[in-house]
Amino acid sequence: MTEKQKHATAYWKENLRYLVILLAIWFVVSYGAGILFKDALNSIKIGGFQLGFWFAQQGSIYVFVILIFVYVRLMNKLDKKYGYDE
Repeated sequence: MTEKQKHATAYWKENLRYLVILLAIWFVVSYGAGILFKDALNSIKIGGFQLGFWFAQQGSIYVFVILIFVYVRLMNKLDKKYGYDE
């Protein structure tokens, strides 16, 4: 394996690690907060709505959008680290 291939392999391993972590966060927020922990969260109200309902309807979408921006920032740093930035 050449040095360039090792470089690319390390880049993709780190990229996949970021993806797994961010998708796990999204899963916990959307599935956990919206379904599993719904009963515990429903004791808290936001704008007249129970927090479990809010996470199921709005919160997971907001978290997903935030995670997109986090991913962009992480990938920009990763690109610079491995010399793939423009």
